[in-house]
Amino acid sequence: MQDIPNNGNNAGNRRIAMLIDGDNAQASLIEKMVAETSKYGLVTIRRVYGDWTTTQMKSWKDVLSTHAIQPIQQFQNTVGKNSTDSALIIDAMDILYEGAVNGFCLVSSDSDYTRLATRIREKGVFVMGIGKNTTPRAFVNACEIFVFTQNLTGEKEIRKSEPATPGAEVIAVPFDPLPLLKNAFDISVQEDGWAFLGTVGGHLHRLDPSFDLRTYGYKQLIQLIKAYQDTFEIRVDKSRHGPSLIYIRLRDENPA
Repeated sequence: MQDIPNNGNNAGNRRIAMLIDGDNAQASLIEKMVAETSKYGLVTIRRVYGDWTTTQMKSWKDVLSTHAIQPIQQFQNTVGKNSTDSALIIDAMDILYEGAVNGFCLVSSDSDYTRLATRIREKGVFVMGIGKNTTPRAFVNACEIFVFTQNLTGEKEIRKSEPATPGAEVIAVPFDPLPLLKNAFDISVQEDGWAFLGTVGGHLHRLDPSFDLRTYGYKQLIQLIKAYQDTFEIRVDKSRHGPSLIYIRLRDENPA
């Protein structure tokens, strides 16, 4: 099972508003996107924004009723300007201050939602994002969790590609996650040199909201750690009354 970080609130009690920018999200992935969002809470509000008078939104019309998604009309008043952004942002702020949810999922690869995600987090509300690997780093880091659509489609690798907009910083997922693992370990390590694996996992997502085991072909963090057994030593403390506790430490810090 995919390791899910603990984000403070109980995911079982979290109500999430899923707001989709229909202009740059794939309707064919809606089932997977809803399932992914549901890992972090109950998706009580589902809306997709766009100009429904255009052919671009045709693919969304076929999935609206199946997944109980409410279409929000936003006319494109100016050529070359995405009016969907402003409509989604206004609705998000209304929902935030109504207090009907305690979590948001913003589905877009557009950097225009960076400030929105930041504002939501400033209110102490959970926010996740779903978008392409070309999503600007600023938007990714503004979320607590960011899921690349490539991981939802089962693509094995996320490669650096051209920016979605000129000058935008592109996410280049490292082929080797070891530096990130070491950083998370350094934050989590205890005085005895060992770090609880669950704590390491939590810090991985704080260091990089887009960290996803599926990017590297794994479902559990322990599987990824085992791929680096030359670097990490693993200790399993078995319990008769509960789950085993897993700890790791750096091998080069072991006593001689």
